[in-house]
Amino acid sequence: MKNIAVIGAGTMGNGIAHVFAQNGFKVHLIDVNTNALEKGLQTIAKNLDRMVAKEKISNADKNSTLDNISLFTTIKEGVAQAELVVEAATEHLDLKLKIFKELDEACSASTILATNTSSISITQIAAVTTRPDLVIGMHFMNPVPIMKLVEIIRGYNTSDDVTKTIMELSKTLGKIPVEVNDYPGFVANRILMPMLNESIETLYNGVAGVEEIDTVMKLGMAHPMGPLQLADFIGLDVCLSILNVMYDGFKNPKYAPCPLLVNMVNAGKLGVKSGEGFYDYSESRKAEKISRQFLK
Repeated sequence: MKNIAVIGAGTMGNGIAHVFAQNGFKVHLIDVNTNALEKGLQTIAKNLDRMVAKEKISNADKNSTLDNISLFTTIKEGVAQAELVVEAATEHLDLKLKIFKELDEACSASTILATNTSSISITQIAAVTTRPDLVIGMHFMNPVPIMKLVEIIRGYNTSDDVTKTIMELSKTLGKIPVEVNDYPGFVANRILMPMLNESIETLYNGVAGVEEIDTVMKLGMAHPMGPLQLADFIGLDVCLSILNVMYDGFKNPKYAPCPLLVNMVNAGKLGVKSGEGFYDYSESRKAEKISRQFLK
């Protein structure tokens, strides 16, 4: 397997493209937005520059990685020769189902279709294709070039051969794959998101402030990043989407999103990506208390 297509040039998509290209794969990075493609490629180049500066790779390595990446704005053209497609579009079910229907029509009958979804059912996504045995979850962690874990999620019909192929492929990328079954949130987010939600609830209830909550978890639990800062980093809209998927899937109130999280997303305070979340990122990441309007 040498030809890979990645759908979506955002944070996760460009990170996935980076890792494959750096390991010698020919990557077609696909996004309908030309500006997103250019920004994604610039991000990859900047990350490679950092690696060169730290002497982790050479300039020749950087150039060969960039040479391995080609940009496309249409799925049909971008996946024409793909042996594996990794979808990394926005975490919305309808969008993913639309993409997988199109992929099923455009790809070779033997092409494996993977999704980087962090919570949506692989079985449900696979059901809109004619090849459910070739559909699998490949959940990379952010930032992709650094984080070692890849959750490999088997749908109800995912074949043993496809699972083995993707497990081995992940290892060739220098990652550590862990096989899990297809339930809402899988393992990583089923455990992480309730913790983040409870941290937001703790703030909402006035138990402590943003910095205080994060400091307790960093110093008391040895977390490298506080939960509220981590939520900002992930994106509060993404956190809300994942919690909604788990709440709908389990019908359990413990997964219900905190009203503060809902209000912040509705107000466009999404974290790092919008410049403001639990912290203010518009002024050199200066910590700032949440406005009282969100606590009403």
